[in-house]
Amino acid sequence: MQTSTVFLTLLGLCALSFFVGRHRSRILGMAGGGLGSLNSLPKHYGYMAALWAGLPAFFLFLAWLALEGHFIQSMVVASLPAEIQAMSDDEIGLYYNQLVGYAQGSVDRSMLNEDQIAAANNYQQLVAKGQAMKFLLVGSLAVLGGMLATIRVSPELRARNHVENIFKWILFSCSFIAVLTTLGIVLSVLFEAIRFFQVITISDFLLGLQWSPQMAIRADQVGASGSFGFVPLLVGTLLISFVAMFIAVPIGLMSAIYLSEYASRRFRAITKPVLEILAGVPTVVYGFFAALTVAPFIRDLGESLGLTVASESALAAGLVMGIMIIPFVMSLSDDIISAVPDSMREASLGMGATMNETIRKVLMPAALPGIVGGILLAVSRAIGETMIVVMAAGLSAKLTVNPLEAVTTITVQIVTLLVGDQEFDSPKTLAAFALGLVLFFVTLSLNVIALYVVRKYREQYD
Repeated sequence: MQTSTVFLTLLGLCALSFFVGRHRSRILGMAGGGLGSLNSLPKHYGYMAALWAGLPAFFLFLAWLALEGHFIQSMVVASLPAEIQAMSDDEIGLYYNQLVGYAQGSVDRSMLNEDQIAAANNYQQLVAKGQAMKFLLVGSLAVLGGMLATIRVSPELRARNHVENIFKWILFSCSFIAVLTTLGIVLSVLFEAIRFFQVITISDFLLGLQWSPQMAIRADQVGASGSFGFVPLLVGTLLISFVAMFIAVPIGLMSAIYLSEYASRRFRAITKPVLEILAGVPTVVYGFFAALTVAPFIRDLGESLGLTVASESALAAGLVMGIMIIPFVMSLSDDIISAVPDSMREASLGMGATMNETIRKVLMPAALPGIVGGILLAVSRAIGETMIVVMAAGLSAKLTVNPLEAVTTITVQIVTLLVGDQEFDSPKTLAAFALGLVLFFVTLSLNVIALYVVRKYREQYD
């Protein structure tokens, strides 16, 4: 049985258990004088039966998927000749992958020997038996769980509390998994960054003014400076982000104010979705627009004014990035301003204030915590953008605050360092993890500052 078939069968058994459990509760309720004699609603008994049928079987299903490949590989390798088992782990892995490819139809028979063909046939048999056993065990456990839950159904059973406790633990597990995932990401980046800092000192990395991660393989190699100064990348990232936010925040915020306070309902219902379409445009399209349209226009405009403008400038990348971020600022700010209680508007207007004064002195201060959160989201979006910078700002790590020159960002360098076949023992590759770690702390600092601002103004206007 295919994995999708097993999963759909499990869903079907859960649905069947729900209807059976709900029907049994109704029968018992009517026998006891009506549904009011039940401790919980009939649907809660159905949910309990479905959860009992689905959760244990689903966990078995996940465990089987996680361990199936390892056990099949161990059994197939154990059946190979002794001279094959005596090879190194890498050679056995390559040998095994070839026979698996043949069994799945992606490797030609002429590339295998007779032992591999026999092992491939054994692999196919083990896979077929494993799928059948998986279907049987998962289905049997689901049926058993549903039956036990149905038998437990009684008017005195607190099914609603039982279901709520199960969902509480499910939600806790999801939150715990999210925390563990975040912790795993941070630790994986941290450990690799520590390996980098064992070669390159932290002071050279954080205070260095030149970025040229070309490590020499030979003593006489030319063009391998091996400079890992982080400052040019940070300045380039902040420069492009500043240009983007200089465009996105005023336009997005004023658009939100107009849509929420001045525009008619019909105009708002049409305009807001149209503006939000910008958020769905792939970033590579923005990159093409920046490289083919905006960058040449800015270069020609600068030359007409007697200015020297690079073909790939921070200004071009920042302008297009700002256009891309406008929907984030506009949509979030519009929702936040619209959520301000109408009583505050009416009280201000009733006291004789104009709409302009009401917006400046009442609505904006009240909505400021949410607006700060929206701007923070936009800043994070700008700092993490890659494609637009690659196509419109280039890869040159220059220490400059001139938006007319070519610069690069942290994310672009991370991608550049990890492109292609890389050895993770080289400082050049490990530098990507150091950049990621510093970028994490930069984003964390922005979050802390924004949280402070939000709490300060929330206490003032609550």
